[in-house]
Amino acid sequence: MKVADIGPFFATLQAANPAPATELEYTTPFELLAAVLLSAQATDVGVNKATRKLYPVANTPQAILDLGLEGLEGYIKTIGLYRSKARHLMETCRMLVEQHGGEVPRSREALEALPGVGRKTANVVLNVAFGEPTIAVDTHIFRVSNRTGLAPGKTPLAVELKLGKRVPAEYRLHAHHWLILHGRYVCVARKPRCWECAVAAYCDFKPKTPAPATK
Repeated sequence: MKVADIGPFFATLQAANPAPATELEYTTPFELLAAVLLSAQATDVGVNKATRKLYPVANTPQAILDLGLEGLEGYIKTIGLYRSKARHLMETCRMLVEQHGGEVPRSREALEALPGVGRKTANVVLNVAFGEPTIAVDTHIFRVSNRTGLAPGKTPLAVELKLGKRVPAEYRLHAHHWLILHGRYVCVARKPRCWECAVAAYCDFKPKTPAPATK
């Protein structure tokens, strides 16, 4: 993607969705952190279904610890890999209580030190909870960045670093959500829906997918 096209690309996404937001449901930084931790290899819809039952009962690190491992598993067993996620979340809660006074830290280093929290999860929390212009490269952002030519790279980190250089400053705060939503609903994995894509004119992908024939 030409540098001259990047601004219009994001301006178009912004015009269609001026205030994008995560589809995970949360009310506090801890609820967000827990939801993102649970969302690995799972859908936001599935995570929300579980946390709607969990959070009214336990939505702080200490409350989760008080549930115990089996108690926590009972609430999240509908989510894939729930046993390992429950262990990670319990250990994360223990560290938050013991090392951070029960609060979610605002530094990448401290976040990444938590069990089950990698760079991607830390970026989501920093961006969504604390308003930092980070970009968490998930499968959708990785695909969109490579397919469009916006920020091609062979690894999520390579794509993230390139996005950091190529996304204009005025769009960086919300770029994470615009790219995720675009990948989730338009620039989908198997066959991109180019015929209904608002930013197709700026995209390097060829040949563009034609509209399906009407019966």
